Amino acid sequence: MTPETQQLVIAAVFVIGAYLIGAIPFGFIIGKLRGVDVRTVGSKNIGATNVYRTVGHKWGFLAFFCDFLKGFLPAFFALRFASSVNENLPICVGLACVVGHTLTVFMKFRGGKGVATAFGMMVALATYPALLAFAVFVVTVWLSHYISLGSMLAAATLAVLVWFFPVLLVMRVIAALIAVFVIYKHKSNIQRLLKGCENKIY
Repeated sequence: MTPETQQLVIAAVFVIGAYLIGAIPFGFIIGKLRGVDVRTVGSKNIGATNVYRTVGHKWGFLAFFCDFLKGFLPAFFALRFASSVNENLPICVGLACVVGHTLTVFMKFRGGKGVATAFGMMVALATYPALLAFAVFVVTVWLSHYISLGSMLAAATLAVLVWFFPVLLVMRVIAALIAVFVIYKHKSNIQRLLKGCENKIY
């Protein structure tokens, strides 16, 4: 096997493995363990926010943490141990996690909105901008009680902040695409926000 082929195999293993890790529907699993099918209650989404509202606060935080780790750990390990294969491989791995979460093979290619998983990926690959964006999320939710609004503002803030830190150009493009994707996935939430009928955190 040539070195080029070896690198291709390593990259494929990392990306496919990241997709499968990202595809683990932790929100659905946690709900089921508590006797709740989150696909049939609340917003019918398997993400942490719906788990928080329909299963319980601590279970929602657990779902968020698990979804965060799905994005963080694969990207972190790819950055530490496989970036020599290709400097863009950790980014591909992180994106594979997000795709796995939003289009999970275990749920007929339906999943969550990808906010927590994308956040985990960005913390691994662009730590300081991601943490500052998370601060925007926390403050927004604290003041407005809308998780959806906090998520969208945090994603938009991240897309701006990455231009002020020494990160790869491709990471800046990815941050912009993530912002667009997160806002698009929240289009129904935007409609409810405009109508004044969006669900608050409590």
